[in-house]
Amino acid sequence: MSRTIAARRVAYETLRAVHESDAYANLLLPTAISRAGLATPDAALATELTYGTLRRQGTYDAVIAIAADRPVADIDPAVLDALRLGVHQLLSTRVASHAAVNESVELARGAGGRGAAGFANAVLRRVARDTPGDWMTHVAESARSDDEQLGLLFSHPVWVVRAFRRALAAEGRADELEALLTADNASPRVTMAALPDLADVPDDARRTPFSPIGFRLGGGDPDSIVRGSGGRIRVQDEGSQLAALALTRALPIAPGERWLDLCAGPGGKTAVLAAEALTHGASLEANEISPARAGLVRQALAGVPLDVPVSEEDGRLRAQDAPDTYDRILVDAPCTGLGALRRRPEARWRKAPSDVPALTQLQRELLTEAVSALKPGGVVAYITCSPHLAETSGVVADIRREWDGAVEELSARDVITALADADPGLPPQADGSGRAQLWPHRHNTDAMSVSLLRRV
Repeated sequence: MSRTIAARRVAYETLRAVHESDAYANLLLPTAISRAGLATPDAALATELTYGTLRRQGTYDAVIAIAADRPVADIDPAVLDALRLGVHQLLSTRVASHAAVNESVELARGAGGRGAAGFANAVLRRVARDTPGDWMTHVAESARSDDEQLGLLFSHPVWVVRAFRRALAAEGRADELEALLTADNASPRVTMAALPDLADVPDDARRTPFSPIGFRLGGGDPDSIVRGSGGRIRVQDEGSQLAALALTRALPIAPGERWLDLCAGPGGKTAVLAAEALTHGASLEANEISPARAGLVRQALAGVPLDVPVSEEDGRLRAQDAPDTYDRILVDAPCTGLGALRRRPEARWRKAPSDVPALTQLQRELLTEAVSALKPGGVVAYITCSPHLAETSGVVADIRREWDGAVEELSARDVITALADADPGLPPQADGSGRAQLWPHRHNTDAMSVSLLRRV
């Protein structure tokens, strides 16, 4: 098997695991590449084929349905993944058409025999006859509404398109919807963090515009730098850095403060909090309900010389058992994850509008218990990696009503703006809140939402 064919095989098998077993590509693909022994160029090809196919899956399914003259639901899933991989190569890469068709047909043959191979060959040759621009026209013409057209062309479920439009409209920026959808389909740049007062930004690195601890490398292997730093330098989205720093920099820190990271996994924000606590003489505790993710939290803390106990409890019960205890609490709540679709593209196909009510109920419960665990004057940072208004401003508004007069909202926008070298341009929200909303297309970060509540 040639190395190029091996790269395509790794991409195909990763797609199958994502669709069959709900695996996450970002966790599975590095292991698959290592096991296949792919050299750097072939590893890059496998990565591009995997992520590119997942990001554009909605568009490619529309193309396949037209070319096959049947709904994709009627196509064997293993054959469908071979077709998706082939269509990605035909429409979005410089791979020669004959190679894209022939190798995808062989994948289909392995999945379903001669009949599947013949079917895949016919579909892919039909796709190869038209240009990518022609296919976008065909796809657009197949849509039944303007929102469905956007969803098909930009490969997002219609409900996500509408949620994004509402979130942008809350800032008076609904006209940026296509820019946001485009950004979601681009590979994110690798961003790193140097834990405050424990590591320095390398001299040849370029500092990020908003986080004082963030940087991007001009070249080199990020993994080797992380390993060489003993965990004091790490790969971390700039939005994630800002979310943690918003809590620690919201108010001056008094020595002896007690902090809690209530939903800590996988531990990136916990490590930033631990470094800040070490500098300012505060203590930190962490909690993560999932034992596997709690293990990741402990790994993330290995580079910080601070004793941080990590409990494995339901965050609601953990906070409930400690009333009036903490000066600062981070609630990085479970959410739809719609803000991280650049890095986890398959997530857009796994969530549905019906998931939102249960998530917002959990978010409200976590946040209200976190407020009860604050000392008077204490601050909670409520974070979601989602811009969905029900998960962000809606949850905070509910908590403010519930704690009427007992909590006040601080301006997360002002805190983050004060951290940044460049003005992040965080406009007021339509609801008058102090919430800060970051965006992939404006800030090159995940779409992280940050709210700060102080118990009075």
